[in-house]
Parts: sequence; structure tokens; C-alpha cells
Amino acid sequence: MRSPFLRISAIAVFICILGILSIYSNTYQQEGRVWQAIYKRQMVWVLLGAVFSFVVYNFNYRRLIDLTYFLYGITLFLLGLVHLFGDVSMGAQRWLKVGGFNFQPSELAKLTVVILLAKYFSNKSADDVSLRAERLDIFRGLVLPFIFAGIPMGLIIQQPDLGSGMLILFIFFVMLYLSNVKLRYIIIFLSAILVAMPLLWNFLRDYQKDRLLVFLNPNIDPLGAGYTIIQSKISIGSSGFWGKGWLSGPQNQLHFLPESHTDFIAATFIEEHGLLGAILLVLLYYLLIRQGIKIAARTSDDFGKLLAYGISMMLCAQVFINMAMNMGLAPVVGIPLPLMSYGGSSVLITFIALGILANIDRTRAVF
Repeated sequence: MRSPFLRISAIAVFICILGILSIYSNTYQQEGRVWQAIYKRQMVWVLLGAVFSFVVYNFNYRRLIDLTYFLYGITLFLLGLVHLFGDVSMGAQRWLKVGGFNFQPSELAKLTVVILLAKYFSNKSADDVSLRAERLDIFRGLVLPFIFAGIPMGLIIQQPDLGSGMLILFIFFVMLYLSNVKLRYIIIFLSAILVAMPLLWNFLRDYQKDRLLVFLNPNIDPLGAGYTIIQSKISIGSSGFWGKGWLSGPQNQLHFLPESHTDFIAATFIEEHGLLGAILLVLLYYLLIRQGIKIAARTSDDFGKLLAYGISMMLCAQVFINMAMNMGLAPVVGIPLPLMSYGGSSVLITFIALGILANIDRTRAVF
């Protein structure tokens, strides 16, 4: 397949198929029509995401420059609606009811921040030979873009969704680095975070503090905050080389592992397919992210290059955090595994991001 769009789409759809099979395995024994329809709803989101990806692929990514602040305003508006009218589930208010589906604006916010920072740090013209960020002072190079990223980040953390908020902070740091912002600004930024960390602890909710403490020692609360991590590690550790087989993972089928179809779908997939399945999953994500990095590397347009790198790093961070979380190597922060975890918002936004990536490669010859 010579077309990057076909390669990206093939890898993405394959991951989605693995996800749908795992979601079916996680839920088919659950009682009630809602549970039994979950995998069908995921199929609808995948089909819808593929359509959106194709549409975006045929949309010149440079037009996003003119639409950036409109997208940013829409994102803030939706995040504001969440606080006013959002559905509450498991103590969090993160979703807007759209027809028969729930939409999570924080997923849109991740992509919007990447687009906004790519526009902000790049030049208006593709003919410029250096990034705009190299010529900015500390206010315009650090403080102002942090305000842009910090507003949606703050709204998301208030939902509360600390994981997605911290992911936006990571995106901000990556875009600073990729934009060639002066190194001393980045050092100032990191130093300020380190100094503020003891103070920020007091602003965390009790369950967030528990998750951080349990990350250090899950046995502090084995039947409470540490239960999910312990069960996830059991699922992965007992899988062996070949795994237990599809529909046969005991931790999964006996419902010992909570959120096995969302945040911890990687653990249940590995339990059923073993080390071989884990290698396959990591390889697929590697190939997908590698396509994005290759597209960024061969793009001469500053905006396109930053956008492609930003999207690739956004996906890479989500994959890394989710898998590390499943193995007990990172705190439980509610980051879904892209294209695999159940959740229409994540699937839809990821497909749109992949469509943008493919279009950057398609359009790069113009520049």
C-alpha cells in the first residue's frame, strides 16, 4: 500500500477490530441489553470514525489555520456545557448527551490544543525558513501559549479528569520542545512545575491522592483503591505466552477486573492472547505512530510538521500511559487506549486526527 492513508487506515481498523472482539468478550455474559449492545455501539463509532477520517483526509489541513480559534472557542463552549448540563457517572461529570450517545469534549480538547499550538508556534507563510517560536520572548513564547492550553486543561481537571488534564500539559511541553522555543524557557517551565508540586497536592481530591499512593504500593488498600491495579497485574501476569484464549480469561469472564472494556482493555486482551498478543498490540501502535513521525519528518511546512509531530506524540502518550497503567507502572488516571477502549469520543477524535495526518502527507508536495 503506497498511500499513507491506506496504511494508516488499515492499521487503525485492525486495532479497532481487536478492540471490538475484546469488548464483546468483556460484556457478552453481562446481564441486560445495555451491556450486550456495547460492542455494537463501538462498531457504529468505528464506522462513523472511518467516514470522518476519509472526509478530513480530503480537507486541506492548511485551512485549519483559519479555523483554529473557532475550534478553540467551540471546545471551550462544550467544556463549559459539561459543567452545566453534563451527565454524571462514577462521580465525574465529563459527558454531554448527544442523541443516544455520550460525547466527551475533553477528547476534542486534546486535538484542539495540538492544532492551536501548531498554529501559534509556526509561521503564517510556508516560505519562512525558521519557526516563529525561535523569535518569541518569554511572555509570548511561554506564558501566553500556556494560558491557551491552561484554560481547557483547568476545565477538564475540574470535571474531575486529572489524566486528560495532565495529558494536555504533556502536549504543551512537547509542542514547546518541537517548536524550538528557547531552552531556558522550557527549564523555567519545568522548574515551576517541580516547585508547585507539593502545593498542588493539597488541591487533589481524596480519590486522586489515593490513586497516587496506591501506585506506590497497591497493597495499602487491596480491596479499595488498589483493587483494580492488583487485578490488572494478575490478568497480565497469568496470561503466559499464548494466553487463555478468546472468551476464556478468568479475570475477565468472572468480572474480577473493573472497567475491563475501557481503561483496562489492554489487560484483558493480554490475558486472552498472552505475550504474543501483547507484542502484536505494541507493534501495531508502533507502526501507526511511526507513520505519523515519518509524515512529520518529510513535511517542510512548519504548521504541518508541528501538527503531525503533535498528533503522533498525543497518540504515543495515550498508548504509553494506558499500558503503563495496566501494568501498574503508572497511576490510574483514566486515559483510554486509542481505537481499542470502548468510547465513541476517543475513537472518533482519533480517526479525525489520523485523517489530518494523512492529509498532511497528501498536501505536503504543495510546499
